[in-house]
Amino acid sequence: MKRTRLSPSKPVAVHHSGEGLDQNLLDSPSPKVLCRASGILIPKEQIQDRWIWQHADWPAFTWQWDQLVGPLGTAHQALGRLQMAGRVLSPKAFQEVLAEVLTQEGVSTSAIEGEHINPASMAASVARHLGLPVDSNAPFDRKAEGVGAVLSDAMQNPSTPLSLDRLCRWHRALFPKSRPDIAIGMLRPGLVHVETRVSEEESIVHFMAVPRAQLEPELDRFLEWFNSSSSTDGLVRAGVAHLWFVTIHPFDDGNGRITRALTDLALSQAHDSDPIVRMSSRILQVRPDYYAALESAQAFRQGLDITPWLQWFLTQVAEACTQPEQIIQRSLAKGTFWARYNDKQINERQRKALNRLLDAGPGGFEGGMTTRKFAALTSCSPITASRDLADLASSGCLIVVGAGRSTSYIIPWDSLIPSK
Repeated sequence: MKRTRLSPSKPVAVHHSGEGLDQNLLDSPSPKVLCRASGILIPKEQIQDRWIWQHADWPAFTWQWDQLVGPLGTAHQALGRLQMAGRVLSPKAFQEVLAEVLTQEGVSTSAIEGEHINPASMAASVARHLGLPVDSNAPFDRKAEGVGAVLSDAMQNPSTPLSLDRLCRWHRALFPKSRPDIAIGMLRPGLVHVETRVSEEESIVHFMAVPRAQLEPELDRFLEWFNSSSSTDGLVRAGVAHLWFVTIHPFDDGNGRITRALTDLALSQAHDSDPIVRMSSRILQVRPDYYAALESAQAFRQGLDITPWLQWFLTQVAEACTQPEQIIQRSLAKGTFWARYNDKQINERQRKALNRLLDAGPGGFEGGMTTRKFAALTSCSPITASRDLADLASSGCLIVVGAGRSTSYIIPWDSLIPSK
């Protein structure tokens, strides 16, 4: 098989029923089988001793604690800062931050798999699950509802034991419509591998999951460990769970999304006072590196020492704290803003525009607020928009940037968010 570099595009999980192959070989736990991938055959020698689950001692993972001290300490410090920041928020503000974090998580975990979910639909689904007001104008999306249900269950029920039934319910939620190519809500009936298409005739197989005959005992072993592994450091445990479950790859599709929900569940169990630590948004930012780290960790030649994978994972946990910390800062800044300017004479049009700028955060509203944008947002005339913006600038609510036709208005963020 032709060797090329790992494609930055998302590898494709492919299900194989075994048609045209000897069924006894497919059902055997032995890796010495021929598996068809997009019209090519993977030679026996390229299957034998290729993946981590083929080790005799699988899944007896090991790691070197001395090499994890640095990234583990950094991750715990980042989580500590995030927890301290969250404690300053009022209960209402914290729920709003949590809703925004989960909305981004839902959109991101789907985007990693190449699926688009309308952010407004995702936000509405999250709001429903959190018991918050729902935007009646948001389009209803069954996929968003399913993702929201999985995220909600992983966050709100950290003490509920993980079971096959729970995993299958997550799978059914992710696939609300029947599909002939996917066994929905049940374990995959055949082989699965992950590949990148090189051409119509050729693919690179990055990973092949455990054979179907091993699936039930593998899952039983994983679930027993997950439900009784509290003695392991919580962040390390989350990293092990992520690699282990995605290597088992128990479903036809949706394994990545369920793995990330499982990881968030493990993080919630490790830090049950801080449910806003989520991984999908971060993984989306470093998706090529994520696939490369997984492929390396799942390779037979690396053995069962998963120290490099855990180093990578713990580094991402620390980075994953940055986004919710910024959302918390923005929420605090918004509260400070309204406490400072609430006594000003601000009409509903102006309040709507200010909230739009505050919600976008520093640099989030590209080009600042202009007369044209204000008029479109509030459905008023350009003359009224110009007068409203001028009034906000004179009261200190907004800062004027530029002049003439290039005039725009921004929130005085420097006075609201303390510099580090």
